Amino acid sequence: MLDADTALPQTISLLLVDDHPVVRKGTRELLEGESDLKVVGEAGSGEEAIAQARALRPQVILMDVSMPGMNGIEATRAIKAEQPGVGVLVLTSYDDDAYVFALLEAGAAGYLLKNASEDDLLGAVRAVAGGESALHPSIARKVLERFSVGSQPSPPEDELSNRELEVLRVAATGHTNKEIARDLDISPRTVQVHLANIFSKLGVGSRTEAVLHGIKRGWIDPKTL
Repeated sequence: MLDADTALPQTISLLLVDDHPVVRKGTRELLEGESDLKVVGEAGSGEEAIAQARALRPQVILMDVSMPGMNGIEATRAIKAEQPGVGVLVLTSYDDDAYVFALLEAGAAGYLLKNASEDDLLGAVRAVAGGESALHPSIARKVLERFSVGSQPSPPEDELSNRELEVLRVAATGHTNKEIARDLDISPRTVQVHLANIFSKLGVGSRTEAVLHGIKRGWIDPKTL
């Protein structure tokens, strides 16, 4: 789930949130070595993250989990409440189920472990900026295992059109907008419109949230992913 659509803004603005200055320094150096990525701010706590996100309006926030004071879960929830369109990419050493699902429920679009490769991190940043999901393989397995049983099918007709449901189901496989467009024989722009409508109808701010919603409602069979 780390492929991004190529139709991204010319420069992606980022906010780094981690309570370790050395980690922020190394991450900044990696990101700013890329011509399309620009770090516009840093924060060392959840409270600082909220203030910086409000002031700087970044496109993507790299969010740590465990920090003094307000943690990454609470900060993500608060930021997404104010800015539903911002992409929150969790970058942490924690892969405990409680953290994973709390952050995804809070609105994180992606979840990477700090042992991910540099290429995976760069790809995840671009994916989240483009509205895609970005989950570390071990995290993706946790999601599928959690929702592979117990989802109760419910009719989507009152929420999603048939075409929107098709788009959501293809998006759940990790396809980019261009790949969805190719599979459904529609334009990438039409895919973007459908995804925006899906997010609005479901009250979510990211593709990851929409897919989780679809799995919970039984619209998407995890076994097909």
